[in-house]
Amino acid sequence: MEIYENENDQVDAIKRFFAENGKALAVGVVLGIGALVGWRYWTSHQADTAKVSSQAYENAISALQADKPETFAAAEKFAADNKNTYGALASLELAQQYVEKNELDKAAAQLQQGLAATSDENLKSMINVRLARVQVQLKQQDVALKTLDAVKGDSWAAIVADLRGEALLSKGDKQGARTAWENGIKNNASPALSEMMQMKINNLSI
Repeated sequence: MEIYENENDQVDAIKRFFAENGKALAVGVVLGIGALVGWRYWTSHQADTAKVSSQAYENAISALQADKPETFAAAEKFAADNKNTYGALASLELAQQYVEKNELDKAAAQLQQGLAATSDENLKSMINVRLARVQVQLKQQDVALKTLDAVKGDSWAAIVADLRGEALLSKGDKQGARTAWENGIKNNASPALSEMMQMKINNLSI
């Protein structure tokens, strides 16, 4: 570190520094300003994109509820084209519609698409729970059990236990189903869900 004897030495040192580094500093300032402007543009663009996606999602779902073939096609296109949370939510809504029509294969396909579209872990857990439920109905018990393994979060534990019990019972594993439901009751299940799982346990004895 240099030691300066007086203010003139300090001023001369500063002049030398800018003479030697002025161009680099100027470039740095320009790059810094450019990055700031770019960041502001990007965040503004992201906000605008989210707003447009939100409105498009609302339009697609509102039309879907009219239950017309063309609205299903439009909603499916929206879900396929939007690899984000809105696309995943649209896939969830489509899957529910297909379940109500007993078109379970199409429901499963939409849920798989929704999983690929979002990075939100809680939403992924919700989709996986619904997917496992559909897979149990399709008699794909082993696949459903694997799907349930992907569900994250303690808040889902009781629901996962209930579905796990259903899948195991469908395989003929009564003891496994009992254990799953007993664990579900211990995992802070809601009173209604606890009562339902207890009834299932009781029915195993009949």
